[in-house]
Amino acid sequence: MPHSFPTETLVSKAFPLDSFSTSAWPTEPYAADGFFANVSNIGGLGVPRCTYKEDFKRILLPTVYILVFLLGLPLNAAVILKIWSTRRSLSKNNIYMLNLAIADFLYVMSLPLLIYNYASHDYWPFGEFACKLVRFQFYSNLHGSILFLTCISVQRYVGICHPLAMWPRQGGRRLAWCICGGVWLVVVVLCAPTFHFAATGTQRNRTVCYDLSTPKKSLDYYPYGMALTCLGFLLPFMGVMVCYCRMALILCRPASYQGVSRATGEKRDMAVRLIIVVAVVFCISFLPFHFTKTMYLVVRTLPGAPCETRNLFSIIYKCTRPFASMNSFLDPILFYFTQPRYRQSTRRFMLRVTTLRDKGTNV
Repeated sequence: MPHSFPTETLVSKAFPLDSFSTSAWPTEPYAADGFFANVSNIGGLGVPRCTYKEDFKRILLPTVYILVFLLGLPLNAAVILKIWSTRRSLSKNNIYMLNLAIADFLYVMSLPLLIYNYASHDYWPFGEFACKLVRFQFYSNLHGSILFLTCISVQRYVGICHPLAMWPRQGGRRLAWCICGGVWLVVVVLCAPTFHFAATGTQRNRTVCYDLSTPKKSLDYYPYGMALTCLGFLLPFMGVMVCYCRMALILCRPASYQGVSRATGEKRDMAVRLIIVVAVVFCISFLPFHFTKTMYLVVRTLPGAPCETRNLFSIIYKCTRPFASMNSFLDPILFYFTQPRYRQSTRRFMLRVTTLRDKGTNV
């Protein structure tokens, strides 16, 4: 969900706006971000003025969010219905996938508000609470997806690398549901400060919805933003990579090596598909976003950073933010590629539809 700082001109607190400035928010220098920065002097006093233009957001973001909404809504609904229809025989892996699909579905339902917001030039008419809730939904979905994918990866790692271990089998589905409850609790605790930092404000006589924080709270947001990245992304990402490297070593061994035959055939192929798909999800959705967000937070809090530098990192950061939303339809694809029964039922359904269509054509 992109940073929603609209086009504006900002000057130092020590000097009021001159007659040529167009800003309605002269509270602090370089508080907002944008597409292009124009540095000039005001009244010959040498005070920098940065004019930011963000027209690219009004085309890029509504387009991406419409795509995510149109794909994510039916795909996640199908996954939820499919898993829930077999709830009496759910595996632990499918319990994690069900919670992952629910998190994605809740986020996708909030996208129409953002589509309207960015298509209307950052205008937010839905109120303060809706602004906070939409921002919370984005981050809770983002970090919830990361943690549930981590659970799926660890579950697969134990099955491949420790097939004879008894501890993962103790508790069964009840343990998986407890782990999911713990994940939701961790996500709420991690993302709850979003309700404090995200807020509405007035820019050029228009109500806008700030994402990371209001300009006045940018310094206060920095330690929280860095902690959220480390706890909500970096640690799970490192855990997933360790599990996958270990799984890759096991799967590359001969089938007769130290009992690896337990993971041969379809189970081995499914594990390989899981590694590839989850790696793609992390590389497309999570890694670029968190890397650029970290760099942007660092540059945003540097007191002497030039306007052009702040603007450059703002552009890079905002261009990666739409990719963070794409996990909402990449996750159902993960379910499809790692569930043989689901693929088979989908093929049977498509074959039935094709057969009926051919019969109707021949009549």
